[in-house]
Amino acid sequence: MSALTEAVTIKRVRVESIDVVRGVIMVLMALDHVRDFFGNSSVSPTNLAQTTVALFFTRWITYFCAPVFFLLTGTGAYLTLRRKSKRELSRFLFTRGLWLIFLELVVTRGFGLQFNFDYHVTMLIVLWALGWAMIVLSVLVYLPNSLVTTFGVVMIASHNLFDSIRSSNPVWSILHSPNFIVNHPQHMVFVAYPLIPWIGVTAAGYGLGQIYSWPSERRRAFLLPLGIGLTAAFFILRGINVYGEPRRWATQKSAVFTALSFLNTTKYPPSLLFLLMTLGPAILFLWAVDARTLGWLRPALTIGKVPMFYYLLHLPLIHILAIVVCYARYGEVHWMFESTNLSQFPITPPPGWGYSLPVVYLVWVLVVLALYPLCRWFAALKQRSSAAWLSYF
Repeated sequence: MSALTEAVTIKRVRVESIDVVRGVIMVLMALDHVRDFFGNSSVSPTNLAQTTVALFFTRWITYFCAPVFFLLTGTGAYLTLRRKSKRELSRFLFTRGLWLIFLELVVTRGFGLQFNFDYHVTMLIVLWALGWAMIVLSVLVYLPNSLVTTFGVVMIASHNLFDSIRSSNPVWSILHSPNFIVNHPQHMVFVAYPLIPWIGVTAAGYGLGQIYSWPSERRRAFLLPLGIGLTAAFFILRGINVYGEPRRWATQKSAVFTALSFLNTTKYPPSLLFLLMTLGPAILFLWAVDARTLGWLRPALTIGKVPMFYYLLHLPLIHILAIVVCYARYGEVHWMFESTNLSQFPITPPPGWGYSLPVVYLVWVLVVLALYPLCRWFAALKQRSSAAWLSYF
């Protein structure tokens, strides 16, 4: 095999199970955003006094998206060492982190979520935190892998010790406590994704990447007890109801709603129990699809190969569909271009706006089906091209 052929072969080697899991969570993520634009924003899916079981689980299933994406970002970074030196990986993580922060502040906010650039309301959400997680990881990669993993696990396990700290200091809001860092009548900036413990999840994912150099049988023998252990830890700690979650569960009006209270953990910032609840089953999913025939999951593999491309397209597509439906229903669409406060983010819904869950699910299916051919085309482009800029999408 020539040096060129060998280099191309190494470049194109991917761990399909990781792409499949990533693709599934990207599909689920679109459901949450369709609900944001087409659902009834006056009803909170996690407010047990308002919600229904179906609405709660429509929101709950999408809880898996962010934790798994941060985890697999770290795992993917480790796997990049197959073809990059640590110095090259560090530079890539740093520049890609800056790129993601730019995308958050300009592209997804302006062209996806709000279709305006007045910056009246700005939410710092997933790409913001992911960008900083990659920047921090660009430094951590120079440490021994065991230290990076320990750093991530300790951050995840211990950060709820600081829940009692209440401060309006912008630095603390950026690090741990969701809050405004700018609260001017004309310009509001709210940190919804504080960096702790998302940075820790990415660091833990980097440690997880090491197992993908193992033989399949050994790797699966590791993933199964890990997934079971994390999931069991969630049930045990949640049952004790003392640490790891600021929102205590309590007996409700029925056994079903008591179960919902048990599952109703905190995402902003993600509590220890939120992460155990989501990452445990995600590890089991990684185990289930590892070295298996993909079958009906193959479309998820395609989407999982181009997650950023999918992300940047799905938001404007959902928003455009909402505008079309709004115009057909009301004859005007100015509501769809602004958000006057956080409770109405990302749009100001018109009077009576909001559709039932069957409509939300229908729009979700249509969005995913529309995006799939584009993702397949872009995945093929990345496969046959060595252009450096493609690695940023």
